[in-house]
Amino acid sequence: MSKIHPDAPQALQDLLTDGMTIAVGGFGLSGIPADLIDALRDSGAKDLTIVSNNMGIDGKGLGVLIEAGQVRKVIASYVGENKLFAEQYLAGKLEVEFTPQGTLAERLRAGGAGIPAFYTRTGVGTLVAEGKPHEEFDGVTYVRERAITADVSLVHAQTADTDGNLIYRYTARNFNPVVATAGKVTVAEAEVIVPLGELDPNHIVTPGVYVQRLVQASNRIKDIEQRTVRQRLEAPAVPAAV
Repeated sequence: MSKIHPDAPQALQDLLTDGMTIAVGGFGLSGIPADLIDALRDSGAKDLTIVSNNMGIDGKGLGVLIEAGQVRKVIASYVGENKLFAEQYLAGKLEVEFTPQGTLAERLRAGGAGIPAFYTRTGVGTLVAEGKPHEEFDGVTYVRERAITADVSLVHAQTADTDGNLIYRYTARNFNPVVATAGKVTVAEAEVIVPLGELDPNHIVTPGVYVQRLVQASNRIKDIEQRTVRQRLEAPAVPAAV
């Protein structure tokens, strides 16, 4: 059975229900599965728990789910670029579980590896460790963190083959690989899809066994949160030859 679906809405068809936990790859607005996020918004699924490094910005990325009122809880490490997110959180409309960035990556990796929990020094003595079990190893205190598994994972790859083997590009490799393994069902969008056998096995990051559905990503502008540039300096005049 082919893993390839004609578009993002059909790739998510019959997968989504209210109250699901959905993990989403990407870092900021880089490497996010934008087509799949839009399809998730259009599905109307609500009361969602979203696991992601951050929640995009107003009107872009995962921010569109916040605007649509589809999110009940967020597990993330950074949310500072989204004003509506902050408003809903401060108003008590949105539950937030802040997780240190490295801990979030490890919780997802552990979920994909079948490891139910692990201990880390990160967060000990802070609010993120309150109410969690602690243990001492070699005279050092650690906090126990639970793994994360998602009902559905959404990821973006630069290149895929028809069996779902994935290769990522630059920043997209930060969270997409661990998100891909942490989902009970993983749906990937890829900018380029090639026939099976054309990818060098040494370059594959996510094996196709983790990917159940695949869709061609649309050709769209790749947004960034803040475009920062500096004024171009005028080149010094070159003296005329004498």
